Amino acid sequence: MREVVFHKFSPQGVSGVVVISESHLAIHTWPELGYAAVDVFTCGDRVNPWDACNFLTDHFKAGHMTATEIKRGIVEDPKKVVNI
Repeated sequence: MREVVFHKFSPQGVSGVVVISESHLAIHTWPELGYAAVDVFTCGDRVNPWDACNFLTDHFKAGHMTATEIKRGIVEDPKKVVNI
């Protein structure tokens, strides 16, 4: 790991980021709403971002999970690139 920064809110909730080589994970939580927003960014073929998504879904015992995969950067098929 390269950097880990978390901020706890009063009375509840947390926002944080974990930065590692070629990847990062960011989370923002609203416990009073039973909601967490998570961004998982990976580069290369060695790390599967869905492993992190599945781990967090299981760890938080989520009753519902919605995910969107966005291919970014240089990809072989330009039709797969989503520009926002």
